[in-house]
Amino acid sequence: MTSQERIMQLQKAVCTRYATDYVAAPGNTKTGFALSTLGLSPMNGLRHPPIGETSGWYIWCGGIFSDAPDFFVPLHTYHLYDDHPQIVDLLGLPPGYRFLVAEGILDVWYDASLLNV
Repeated sequence: MTSQERIMQLQKAVCTRYATDYVAAPGNTKTGFALSTLGLSPMNGLRHPPIGETSGWYIWCGGIFSDAPDFFVPLHTYHLYDDHPQIVDLLGLPPGYRFLVAEGILDVWYDASLLNV
């Protein structure tokens, strides 16, 4: 089994656990990542509907979210697969989902407002 197949299998298992559809976040898509927050805890993610070459995911660390236009920078999603293994299995969750990951904590929930962008 290739690493991509293993990732897809892990992501589908998470979607099954949360009784939701699997929506791929291919490595060649772009994900918004707040690089200025790297190293803070917790790690947060939210997924809007993918548009064009985007995955729909926006990820930041720490407790502060900013709406500043330069808060998120586009990264190829495969960088997340390589650099942040603690969230790889969550990236198959469909638009409308959010997560929070910290040491010993995983919270996943649906937020319908994320679909209205």
